[in-house]
Amino acid sequence: MAGIYIHIPFCRQICRYCDFYRSGSLSDKQAVLEAISRELTARREEVQGTVETLYFGGGTPSLCSVEEIGGLVGQVSALWGVSKFREVTLEANPDDLTPEYLKGLRATGVNRLSIGIQSFCDAHLERMNRRHTAREAVAAVRAAQEVGFENLTIDLIYGLPWMTPQEWEYNLEQALALGVQHISAYHLTIEPGTVFGKQGLQPVEESVSELHFRMLREALCGAGYEHYEVSNFARPGFRALHNSNYWQGKPYLGVGPAAHSYDGLRRRRWNVSSNRAYLAGEPGGEEWLSDTDRLNEYLMTRLRTVEGISLSTIASRFGAAQAARIGERCAAQAEGGLLRPTADGYAVPPERFLISDYVIAELFDSADTPQKDTNA
Repeated sequence: MAGIYIHIPFCRQICRYCDFYRSGSLSDKQAVLEAISRELTARREEVQGTVETLYFGGGTPSLCSVEEIGGLVGQVSALWGVSKFREVTLEANPDDLTPEYLKGLRATGVNRLSIGIQSFCDAHLERMNRRHTAREAVAAVRAAQEVGFENLTIDLIYGLPWMTPQEWEYNLEQALALGVQHISAYHLTIEPGTVFGKQGLQPVEESVSELHFRMLREALCGAGYEHYEVSNFARPGFRALHNSNYWQGKPYLGVGPAAHSYDGLRRRRWNVSSNRAYLAGEPGGEEWLSDTDRLNEYLMTRLRTVEGISLSTIASRFGAAQAARIGERCAAQAEGGLLRPTADGYAVPPERFLISDYVIAELFDSADTPQKDTNA
């Protein structure tokens, strides 16, 4: 199963934590959408086989009209012969989701919405420079449910330096009250190039991170959500199919400025992170993964999930010696409770997901280096 990702790099205003490529000006939106359409056609042969998921990310894809989204859905359907996608996700800001717009999206084939709420506290939203209110967030979810969307996910952010435990508990209560099928909760990361980074905002102490994470798990798992990936919780049957492709190492095609692609084997490609350069046809880059890169990526992506790694898969892909070496390292981590044995390998216990990056790094190999060509 392959997926198509379309990056819509436009926002009406820039969130202070955001490190994704985006533009605050909509002046060249039409030109970029036309270029995305041309890129889809030009790269048709890069994805063979069945395409089952389509994902509109950004930026803010909900700034596109129903006709613009519908045109791209129809084009992908025609190019890859898709009669019905298993999942078509569109990221959206709450204040874009009017009942009329929602009805139009459903008609285009969009069957899953990812609504960027982040917080149900207006003071938090203001400090993050979000352009919606808590009231609008609740109204957007309710409106989507009323027009028939049955697969909704919302985003929340924790680890905010100014957020009290009581406010985080309130956010979780409000999220659960909405009855959505999926919740993504991300710990705030302060990147140097973001507004928060330039302002010198400092991350919360480790004890605060641990408290917020524990509260998150207790609330959502207690309400019947499965903690299936570091930042993701789902009702049974509602895991994010497109994002699961990434964690399972499946091929995907990314189009639009800054979008990344992977052939499922060794080649990664990315488009230039500039609307101007993208429209001018400037090349992006590519990377050819070595065996060590591929093994490390397998460890990194799979150990972010509740299923973890399979030693038999490592043996078949990278050799018995590598599987034995990884198995020994995992056994040592398991003795300390950082990993748990599974039927065919090891996994990070979900209650330890907060420190999964540390666990994964301890298993990495650095025997060789990737072959890169930034002028691909």
